[in-house]
Amino acid sequence: MPPLDRLTPLLDRFRVRTRLFHTGPLCGTTEFAASRGQGFLHVLRRGELELTYPRVDGGRARERITRPSLLFFPRPLDHTFLNAPTAESDFACATIDVDGGATHPLVRTLPPVMVLPLDEVATLSPALDLLFAEVNNVRCGRPLLADRLFEVVLIQLLRWMLDHPDGLALPPGLLPGLADERLAPALVAMHEAPGEAWTLEALARRAALSRSAFAARFKEVVGRAPGDYLTEWRLTIAQEQLRAGMTVSAVAAELGYASASAFSRVFTQRLGHSPRAWLGLAA
Repeated sequence: MPPLDRLTPLLDRFRVRTRLFHTGPLCGTTEFAASRGQGFLHVLRRGELELTYPRVDGGRARERITRPSLLFFPRPLDHTFLNAPTAESDFACATIDVDGGATHPLVRTLPPVMVLPLDEVATLSPALDLLFAEVNNVRCGRPLLADRLFEVVLIQLLRWMLDHPDGLALPPGLLPGLADERLAPALVAMHEAPGEAWTLEALARRAALSRSAFAARFKEVVGRAPGDYLTEWRLTIAQEQLRAGMTVSAVAAELGYASASAFSRVFTQRLGHSPRAWLGLAA
């Protein structure tokens, strides 16, 4: 049996796009403003910096970074770099746009800031070598290729996170669920076929667990009941499909609802607006 692909069903449906916007030194204070639906991925290749960003309690967190590191902001978050005006400072910085934005279940499960020393994420080295070789290159197509290589770095990072969940101390959510060898097959099945009439029994069979053991483990690791997760996944897809111009009835049929009215009821209960009203607000 081939190994389970835990990322492709997510990234096929919700594309990740990165855009390189800076390479080279950053001197003094550099502010990165939050923009709706946009994250950041910075690579500190050489130098040191002080990172500050807002905490949930209204204060500001400060972190001194003295080693080459990857700084990952999966969701919009204001942050500031302060580093000495020296030519030793070397960065590559990109914005991240994920279809679905902050509602994407993978983005939602990640902490607001992740700082990973490069020597602890050895599998990133080949992709980073290619990235920096390209950003130092002045040949035609450089911006396009650099953007694609940043996407490779991000996917490699997500792959590494799936393989090292214990060291990240993540709260319950999708990433810990995909890292769980029993739950991953059930989650991938929902991601691949959201319109299937999934029952608790069918999902438990995917996990090779009893219904009660599966439900308890899913709630503990993912943070919500299997049925609630499936509904949230369907509604995340529905929002993107409505934005893309699909009709309510077509979305309802694709996502396994018996009728457009049944889909609209669930949509309104969860999101506070009917699909058409929500689309007017989201436009």
